[in-house]
Amino acid sequence: MKAFVIRKYKGPLQESDVPEPTMGDQDVLVQVQAAGLNVLDEKIRAGEFRQILPYKLPLIPGNDVAGTVISVGLKVRAFKPGDEVYARPHQDRIGTFAERIAVAEADLALKPESISMEEAGSLPLVALTAWQALVERGQVRPGQKVLIHAGAGGVGSIAIQLAKHLGATVATTASAANLDFVRELGADTVIDYRSQDFEQLLSGYDLVLDSLGGENLQKSLRVLKPGGKAIGISGPPDPAFAREAGLNPVLRLAVAALSAGIRRQARKLGVGYEFLFMRASGDQLRQITALIEDGTLRPVVGRVFPFDRTVEAFQGLEKGGIRGKAVISIP
Repeated sequence: MKAFVIRKYKGPLQESDVPEPTMGDQDVLVQVQAAGLNVLDEKIRAGEFRQILPYKLPLIPGNDVAGTVISVGLKVRAFKPGDEVYARPHQDRIGTFAERIAVAEADLALKPESISMEEAGSLPLVALTAWQALVERGQVRPGQKVLIHAGAGGVGSIAIQLAKHLGATVATTASAANLDFVRELGADTVIDYRSQDFEQLLSGYDLVLDSLGGENLQKSLRVLKPGGKAIGISGPPDPAFAREAGLNPVLRLAVAALSAGIRRQARKLGVGYEFLFMRASGDQLRQITALIEDGTLRPVVGRVFPFDRTVEAFQGLEKGGIRGKAVISIP
C-alpha cells in the first residue's frame, strides 16, 4: 500500500510502498479517508521527542484518522465492516499518512454523523488534548478563569469551545488577523500576542493551557492565582510523565532535570505546573462526539490537501499560519 515515510530524523517525508498493517484479535482495520496534520508530527520528524518516543525508522507518521472499517479482529465487538470511525491511534501505533491502518478497538469511536470525514479527521488528537487538559487535569468548573494560548490553532480552537461549555471565562492569545475568529469561538478576552503582553493584562487565572513553552510558559505562571495550574503540551516533560511512560531511571533523571527550572518557579509562585502528553481513548472520543452532535463543539479545518500532496502539507506544519487544522484527504 502507499504511505508517506520518515526514513531519518530531520529528513524529508517520502512516498513509499509499505506492507499492509498487521492485525491483532482486538484490532480494527480502517481505510483511511482523512488524516489530520499536527505539530506533533513535525516534532517527531525533527527528532525532538526521540528520547521519550523511541520510534524505529522508517516510520509512517500521522496521529489522526477518520475512515471506514474494512475488517475486524476475532475479539472485536463494537465495530463492523462499513462503520465510519475516527481515532487517535495509540502513540506506539501511529501511521495515518497511509491508505490503511490497524487501530485498537479501545482507541476507536464511531464518527459523528453531523460532520464530514475531513472534519472528523481533524479532531481526535486536538479534541482529546483539550478534554484531558480541561476536564481531567484542570477539572474546570463554572466561574473559573482559563487562559488558552494560540486560540486559532488546532488545540486552541477546540479548547476555547470546550472551556466555554464547562462554564469558564476564557482569555486567549492570537494574531490580529484571528482576533474576530477566536471571539466567534467564544473567547471573552482576546489578546494580540504581537502587540500586547498578556502578562501585563491578565491576572488571577485558575488554569493556563500552554502550547508554546519557553518564555511564554514562564509568563503564564505569573498570571495564575495562588493554587492555579499551568498545563504545558509542548514541554518540558515532568517526573509524573516519566513515571507514567515507564521510562528507565536514567531517562527519568533527565526528564526531571529538563523541568526542574519551571517547577521551581511554579513552587515559588504558589502555583502548579504539569506536562500533558495526551493519550488515545475511544471512550473520551464518544463523549466528544456527543458535544459535536449537539452543536457544542465544531471542528475547524483551515485547509484540505489531497493524499498525493502530503509532503507539501507536512512542510506547511513548519510554517504554521493555518487556522484550526490542516487535513489530508484520501477519496
